[in-house]
Amino acid sequence: MAERGQLPPPAKRLCCRPGYGSGCRPGQRAGGAGPGSGALCAGPSSAAAAAAALGLLPLGKTQSPESLLDIAARKVAEKWPFQRVEERFERIPEPVQRRIVYWSFPRSEREICMYSSFNTGAEDPTAATGGAATAPGGAADAAAAADENRLPFRRGIALLDGGCVDNVLQVGFHLSGTVTEPAMQSEPETVCNVAISFDRCKITSVTCSCGNKDIFYCAHVVALSLYRIRKPDQVKLHLPISETLFQMNRDQLQKFVQYLITVHHTEVLPTAQKLADEILSQNSEINQVHGAPDPTAGASIDDENCWHLDEEQVQEQVKLFLSQGGYHGSGKQLNLLFAKVREMLKMRDSNGARMLTLITEQFMADPRLSLWRQQGTAMTDKYRQLWDELGALWMCIVLNPHCKLEQKASWLKQLKKWNSVDVCPWEDGNHGNELPNLTNALPQGANANQDSSNRPHRTVFTRAIEACDLHWQDSHLQHIISSDLYTNYCYHDDTENLLFDSHGWPLWHEHVPTACARVDALRSHGYPREALRLAIAIVNTLRRQQQKQLEMFRAQKKELLHRGVTSITNLEGWVGHPLDPIGTLFSSLMEACRVDDESFHGFSDFMENMGQCKSLEYQHLPAHKFLEEGESYLTLAVEVALIGLGQQRIMPDGLYAQEKVCRNEEQLISKLQEIELDDTLVKIFRKQAVFLLEAGPYSGLGEVIHRESVPMHTFAKYLFTSLLPHDAELAYKTALRAMRLLVLESTAPSGDMSRPHHIASVVPNRYPRWFTLSHIESQQCELASTMLTAAKGDVRRLETVLESIQKNIHSSSHIFKLAQDAFKIATLMDSLPDITLLKVSLELGLQVMRMTLSTLNWRRREMVRWLVTCATEVGVYALDSIMQNWFTLFTPTEATSIVATTVMSNSTIVRLHLDCHQQEKLAGSARTLALQCAMKDPQNCALSALTLCEKDHIAFETAYQIVLDAATTGMSYSQLFTIARYMEHRGYPMRAYKLATLAMTHLNLSYNQDTHPAINDVLWACALSHSLGKNELAAIIPLVVKSVKCATVLSDILRRCTLTTPGMVGLHGRRNSGKLMSLDKAPLRQLLDATIGAYINTTHSRLTHISPRHYSEFIEFLSKARETFLMAHDGHIQFTQFIDNLKQIYKGKKKLMMLVRERFG
Repeated sequence: MAERGQLPPPAKRLCCRPGYGSGCRPGQRAGGAGPGSGALCAGPSSAAAAAAALGLLPLGKTQSPESLLDIAARKVAEKWPFQRVEERFERIPEPVQRRIVYWSFPRSEREICMYSSFNTGAEDPTAATGGAATAPGGAADAAAAADENRLPFRRGIALLDGGCVDNVLQVGFHLSGTVTEPAMQSEPETVCNVAISFDRCKITSVTCSCGNKDIFYCAHVVALSLYRIRKPDQVKLHLPISETLFQMNRDQLQKFVQYLITVHHTEVLPTAQKLADEILSQNSEINQVHGAPDPTAGASIDDENCWHLDEEQVQEQVKLFLSQGGYHGSGKQLNLLFAKVREMLKMRDSNGARMLTLITEQFMADPRLSLWRQQGTAMTDKYRQLWDELGALWMCIVLNPHCKLEQKASWLKQLKKWNSVDVCPWEDGNHGNELPNLTNALPQGANANQDSSNRPHRTVFTRAIEACDLHWQDSHLQHIISSDLYTNYCYHDDTENLLFDSHGWPLWHEHVPTACARVDALRSHGYPREALRLAIAIVNTLRRQQQKQLEMFRAQKKELLHRGVTSITNLEGWVGHPLDPIGTLFSSLMEACRVDDESFHGFSDFMENMGQCKSLEYQHLPAHKFLEEGESYLTLAVEVALIGLGQQRIMPDGLYAQEKVCRNEEQLISKLQEIELDDTLVKIFRKQAVFLLEAGPYSGLGEVIHRESVPMHTFAKYLFTSLLPHDAELAYKTALRAMRLLVLESTAPSGDMSRPHHIASVVPNRYPRWFTLSHIESQQCELASTMLTAAKGDVRRLETVLESIQKNIHSSSHIFKLAQDAFKIATLMDSLPDITLLKVSLELGLQVMRMTLSTLNWRRREMVRWLVTCATEVGVYALDSIMQNWFTLFTPTEATSIVATTVMSNSTIVRLHLDCHQQEKLAGSARTLALQCAMKDPQNCALSALTLCEKDHIAFETAYQIVLDAATTGMSYSQLFTIARYMEHRGYPMRAYKLATLAMTHLNLSYNQDTHPAINDVLWACALSHSLGKNELAAIIPLVVKSVKCATVLSDILRRCTLTTPGMVGLHGRRNSGKLMSLDKAPLRQLLDATIGAYINTTHSRLTHISPRHYSEFIEFLSKARETFLMAHDGHIQFTQFIDNLKQIYKGKKKLMMLVRERFG
């Protein structure tokens, strides 16, 4: 017998021997087998019977029934700590002790798997313990399988199957053994010593010499545990060591101790001596305690019965993952930890809450929280989602229907502590939430009208804190979740919140997200059947409310539509809600479609745990009793998803909350798309589409919606594609209704603010705080594109879709995309062009042109080119039309350089197969356009106009006159030079000369601009004048002298003019005879003087700020100047005087002047 004493740390409970039972001789316990006796774990029955008792083998006809001793021992081993057994009974026969000890070890591999691997998706861990498994296909599957095989659980199985477990010994509640790791390529064979303590079918501590540092049990612990579970008949079992010691006399005890010290003297001798000294000392602490600790004696009454969890490693791992900031797959690892918490909750393992507490503490200690708060920056999206999951898990934990009040109070205290920390993340990202309390869904309470700015921010823990006030004691709720036959066919209460519907089926009226949180909690804690029952009641309630809302709207329809206003009737959007109510209902119902009846009822002991009686007669009856004829869990899941997606809800504040709305909607639709639609589901789609179209303010697809209602584009696109093959009229009606985007409409209804209970503090003028507007507009575009594609070949539908696009889409880039999409669909290679769709494409393109005409758009040039291509496909009349109306569509530059030029190209003429008459008509429109553009913008369009009008003399002369008129005022020298060169190229040298002289009047080249881009134009103009004759050259040289002050340019012109006779090449290529022009006479004398003057001025300017490194360059410059000076009759004298002046003026620059003297004397 063992008695409880004070625990000297660190030790198990204290055990002692007060006396012997009657009839027992010294050294033997009652019913014992003598000193040191051991026995195999299997007990009196065969190994097969033991395996059958473990549930590993079915009991056959030849096997004996389980003994009453085993049945009783198994129950005691599950529920009672061994100390309570010892205190309850004065004498415990040894066979009874052995069976309790035997049955105290865990019997299921499920928990071993849970504590040694991440959840890989398999419900039954034993399914993955070996045997013939189907090989997954693909490299990705192979990689996943390889990762899975590295998990400790898989490796442990491999070690067990490889015969690597040896020396297995069970002493009381302690299991030990060795596990041999086979030699690898780089590592030798190693032997690991493993020790496991257990209590009430749970492993309470593990140690292994491998030094494993991880959250999970190592493969060696797994191998030893599975050895004990699978091969209990091969494990030698002993009673706790204290029991064996009780059976020894003094001599035996002394021999035992001395042998123990001898075998392990290096390890235990110091400890043994210390203990001996303390025992021999009368006043030592060890002598004040009755009994002595026994690590094999099992648990004391006060010990918490839970599986071993390495708290330090949980904290270290979470800290490490957080420090990696989302890199190296840390986000995935944290999600796997959250999944592990859910797995524990489903197994009703108390470590679920314990592990989540450890994770939360590390999250709260993340230094980035304070950094982001100080900097005012938002946390990353993936990190934000981790916090959401954290909050949702706490919601599940506090809603555990069987948690004790003191446990809930402890959680509430901890949650409030975290909630009060400054850096605790807010529920909706960077903005405070204005939504009502969970337990008080309608805001008519005391705080209903409280100013939102004074309300405390809702954190990720707020909902869990509020959920602590919820309970499960409501009798109606208890009946719903506990029975498949809870009905009341005589219940005819016509109140709003009646308990049963017209079928007599139960309803559950509660704030929808809160009610769904209950469903999630039931699922999470391993009560799938109860969760399903409540989910069905909630969905039936939502369907009834939907019907009532439709009836209410029909009664008030005329009044509401006449006023043209609506209100948000839903306080919170269900899709994108922090508690994901629709996702919860959908998942619960879909799970019921997939799981078989046995596994689904695997945890149906809910009412037993609740302490209430429940007749087994109803336990396994299907819950489909509360479904309409022809309905199933699948139809119910689809219908509730459609109801949630179609709910009219206001766009929440904050970037994260808005992104979450979009993300959750897309996730839910993605799940729906995995379901193959049959006739039954199509009926559901039809029913819900009609409801949503007719339900007024309750629906996001109602006739009049609130300006800031969440758009339905993504949802409507799914509805459209689903309904199109079955009911095209309804599909188009739904999609066209959803096309609107009222937040961008200046005349959109502002909403009914007269009834405050209809809306939770709507902030006016929220736009542009629609942070996801670009995404929303792209979804609107996708919806329109889908309709355009489907409507190909249907003139009436295409016209309707076109009208909707023109009315509702406000983004030019999206309209342009639609135009391009329509063009591609209309001109598919395998069919003739669809002319109606082409016209739609052109019409959209024209709208884009009008929208972007006066605004900057980097794609504008691409848009213009595309429009001409589209118009070409439509036909010649379309090209003619865009040219005649060019001023409403294009800038003058675009009209001339892109539109008219492309239309007049040979490729266009060939593409359209135009005859001469059509070509001339098109060319006439192009010339008219060109002249109009030249008049409006001569600077940019004159050259194009001249080019387009070349073949028509009158038009060409008109264009030339426009250029001359504009030359004196609005045109730059570069534009005029360009047109002048064009004229020369076309054989109009005199007109080119005229334009060149006009260009010269606008030019001004200073002394240091010797690399100016206009220099080539000046040289060309002078060359042109020189070629025309002396008079032309004489006329342009004064202009050159006036405009050009750069000495090197002037000297270059001067040199060229002296090389040949003016007019040597006449207008018609006729060579003229004549003498070279004299430098002493006009006009070259004027040019020579100007050049010399420019050199003198430039020299003085350069000397003002010259540095030594530029001296050699300056000397070369003077050499060029001398060449020009010497061209004059008295040039030598002038240059000598010039140099002398330099020496006198700049005599301070001695080194430079020395270089000047060396070169020039």
